[in-house]
Amino acid sequence: MASNITTSQTVGPFPHEAWAWAVSASATLHTTAPTITISGVLRDGDGAPINDGWVEAWMPDAAAAETAQQLPGFRRIATNDDGAFRIEVSLPSPARSGKPVLFATVFARGLVKHQFSAVFLEDDSGLAQSEILSQVPADRRPTLIARKQGDARYHWDIWMQGDKETVFFDYV
Repeated sequence: MASNITTSQTVGPFPHEAWAWAVSASATLHTTAPTITISGVLRDGDGAPINDGWVEAWMPDAAAAETAQQLPGFRRIATNDDGAFRIEVSLPSPARSGKPVLFATVFARGLVKHQFSAVFLEDDSGLAQSEILSQVPADRRPTLIARKQGDARYHWDIWMQGDKETVFFDYV
């Protein structure tokens, strides 16, 4: 009998060495588009920072503005000792109202399977019409929204469990 379950494994002890190529490839942003920065902290269910996690950002709409990048529309960022991460994002032109500014994949210790999320900007005028957000219960939507912190800066924390748990999506 065939199974729909696929195998997976935890991040393991060596991602910093094995994934260094992708970190290098996305460390410096070369873009023709305006940019923003999304920063935050990866946290466990108790609120403690996860200092050995990874956030991958996929930005398909940014790829056209990042042709000089080795991996256009992609970032791989390790969290620091305080669980913090920082992602530079090229904004598509024209802006895609109601769409995520990026799709995130989260890797962390103890996860048997990586987690998928999406990030929206709080000042996006199309949030109320978002096809993706409309599928998420209203009280959980704030976990997907990066809060404006100043000019071109946003804050989005990722909570792996608990009352503040970030919405994670299953793709089938």
